[in-house]
Amino acid sequence: MTTWSVEDLTFEDVRKARDAMEYYFAQGWTDGLPVVPPVEEFVAEMLAQTDRGADDVLLVQHHLNRTCSVRQAAINAVMAGCKPEYFPVLLAALDALKGIDSGGGLLQSTTGQATMVIVNGPVRNALGINYLENILGPGDRINSTLGRAMRLIIMNVLGVKPHEFDQSTQGTPCKYALFIGENEEDSPWEPLHVERGFDADASTATIQMVRSDLHVEHRSTQVPEEILMTIADSMSYAGAIYEAPPYNLNSCCVVLMGPEHANIVASKGWSKQDAKQFLWEHWGRTKAQLTSFGKTIGLENEPDDAFIHNARGPDSIMLVVSGAPNAGVSTVLPNFSPGDERVKRNFTAVV
Repeated sequence: MTTWSVEDLTFEDVRKARDAMEYYFAQGWTDGLPVVPPVEEFVAEMLAQTDRGADDVLLVQHHLNRTCSVRQAAINAVMAGCKPEYFPVLLAALDALKGIDSGGGLLQSTTGQATMVIVNGPVRNALGINYLENILGPGDRINSTLGRAMRLIIMNVLGVKPHEFDQSTQGTPCKYALFIGENEEDSPWEPLHVERGFDADASTATIQMVRSDLHVEHRSTQVPEEILMTIADSMSYAGAIYEAPPYNLNSCCVVLMGPEHANIVASKGWSKQDAKQFLWEHWGRTKAQLTSFGKTIGLENEPDDAFIHNARGPDSIMLVVSGAPNAGVSTVLPNFSPGDERVKRNFTAVV
């Protein structure tokens, strides 16, 4: 076995590595940040982590005439900086993406939707996926590189690139990387994958499209209704509300409830479904409020005090407990899913 250390690198070695990175920039194969050159040996290390064939097709974007194979996924995982052992989780996330947007246009949306992946089960701790502090921020290699690999595949393989097929008006930094674990250990409720019918000891990846993330803070109450009203009000901010029903009813939302909020709510006897029901009932605005925003198209016959829901029902809410149990903080991540069946469909795959 050959030993190697960074001291063995010469200036010429480093210069060549930088030249390779510059070449990938010039080809338009990056997300704007440097990538790892995907030499064949590195790609082979990824492929060795799965029994799937290298040419097996993972995704099809029919309207763009694009497909993604296992090998193409491995190449972009290397470029993103993933370790080989991360690869099965990435494959599961891509399996889930196949259900939510294969052949569709959500990835190209003018509202700039990003892919959010929530990981459940033993694989979180086995690989060190962060589900505690700073889950939506930088600092954890596996979260950052798996999320980045998803974006590189969307850009390089599916062809959804800015200034080309990506039609985002402004976009979101969530597009760089949004890959987290659920904090099952500090949650008072069943985890997401169990809620969706999987065994507790299964490892899964669940995907949802999101348009942005919005911080929600409440540290001064022990009343579940007050916490949930604060979250529901954040879900109902005017900019997220569509006009012209029934489009307003196509909204969905990921609610990342911090463990402190979740445990206060649960301690008063609230189930997860109770919380989702309450959030849905208060997710929206009255017609009078919508009038002040100029968003009343299609509501002309409604009375001013009518409450206009912003989603079809509680199942439009994906409630996930994640983050550190050190403060009363939650986050809402709104999105748009055209059609009732997309709201209900199960976008979870086994690792």
